[in-house]
Amino acid sequence: MNRKLRMGMVGGGVGSMMGPIHRAAAEAEGNIELTAGAFSSTRPKSQESGAFLGLDPDRVYGVYRDMFRREAKRPSSERIDFVSIVTPSNMHYPVAMAALDAGLHVITEAPMTTTVDEAENLARKLEQTGQLFCLTQHHDGYPMVAKARSLVQSGQLGALRRIVVEYPQSWLATRIEAKGHKQAAWRTNPRNAGGSCCMSDVAVHAESLITSITGLAPTQVCADISTFVKGRMLDDDGAILLQYESGTRGTLWASQIAVGESEELTIRLYGAVAKLCWQSTLPNQITISSDEAAPKIIQGEHLSLTEPTLDIDIPAGHPHFSVAPLINIYSNFAQALSNTLEKKKAKKAHPAYPSVQDGVRSAKFTAAVVVSATSKEKWITID
Repeated sequence: MNRKLRMGMVGGGVGSMMGPIHRAAAEAEGNIELTAGAFSSTRPKSQESGAFLGLDPDRVYGVYRDMFRREAKRPSSERIDFVSIVTPSNMHYPVAMAALDAGLHVITEAPMTTTVDEAENLARKLEQTGQLFCLTQHHDGYPMVAKARSLVQSGQLGALRRIVVEYPQSWLATRIEAKGHKQAAWRTNPRNAGGSCCMSDVAVHAESLITSITGLAPTQVCADISTFVKGRMLDDDGAILLQYESGTRGTLWASQIAVGESEELTIRLYGAVAKLCWQSTLPNQITISSDEAAPKIIQGEHLSLTEPTLDIDIPAGHPHFSVAPLINIYSNFAQALSNTLEKKKAKKAHPAYPSVQDGVRSAKFTAAVVVSATSKEKWITID
C-alpha cells in the first residue's frame, strides 16, 4: 500500500504488560502506525496513556465503543483499519464482536475468549462478515517452528508416538496479586480470567504449539490442575495427559509457580525414527536425535531478540520470548490486510497466522481440562 495501516488499540495503557509489547511489534513491522486508542476503562487514564504515546487527544477514547463509533464517522482516509485487543481476557470477546460490527479487522491476545460459546459465536460472526482476524499465539511467529512443522510433515521423525511439552514460569510463586500486582490480580480473578488461570494463560500456548508443529489436535484429556498458593482463587499449575486420534500420546506441564524457572517453552517430539526438540530460549535451532547418529542441530536464519526498553513489570524472560516472533505475526497480518484493503488477489495464499479456529480449539481444550480436573472420569472427550 502507499500508506501505513492505521491501528486502534483497546487496553494496553500505562502499567499494561502486553500493550507495550504489541506496540513494539507493530512499530517494528514497519507498515503499521498507532492512530487511536481506548487504553483504559476510564477516560482520564486512557488520556494519560495517549499523551504518553504522543497521540492526538481527539483520537484517544475512554470507552472502546466510542472509539469504534467516532472512528467510523471519520473520512476513510483517516479512520483506523483494524483494532489490536490487549485487555484482560474477559474483554477479548465483547471488544472483538463490537469491532467486527463496526467493520474493523481484529488482532487479539490469547486466550481468544473465556468460554467455548463465545469462541463459537465469534467464529460464526467472522464467517458472516468476512473480516480478517488474527490470534497472537506468539510461538507461531518463530521461523524454526515453521521449520519443525515441515520436518514433521515430511516424515523425518517417522510416525509420531509421544509428545512432551513444558511451559514453566515462576512469577506467581507467591501471592503477589494480594500486594497490588496489577497483572497478577486480573489473571487470578475468575471475573477477569474466566474459569482458569494457568491453563488458560499458559497451557493454551503449549497446546497450540503442539498443533502448530504436528497438525494434531487432542481428542481426549486427563488433567490434574492445582492451586498451590494459599488464598488464590484459580489454578497456578497443572499436568495433562493427551490422546490424539492418530494414536499419538502427549504430556503437557504448565506452571506459574515453578521456582527457579524463567519462562521456557520446550517441545520434544518422539517419532518411530527420530526425536525433535525445540526451545523458546534457543529459538533459532532445532535438535534432531536418533539412536543411529549423533544429534544434529539445524540452525535457522538469524532471529533478532534485541528489543526496545520496556518500562513495565512483566514475568522474567517474557520480553525475550515475545517480541521477535510477534513482529512476524503482525507482519503476516499486515500483508494480508493490505491485500484485502486494496482488493488485490494475492499471488499465493495469504501469509499464515493463528486464526479464529485456533481460538475455538484452544477454548474447547481449556474447558475440557477444567472439567477433567474435577471429574471422576479418567478421560474427558474434547467436543
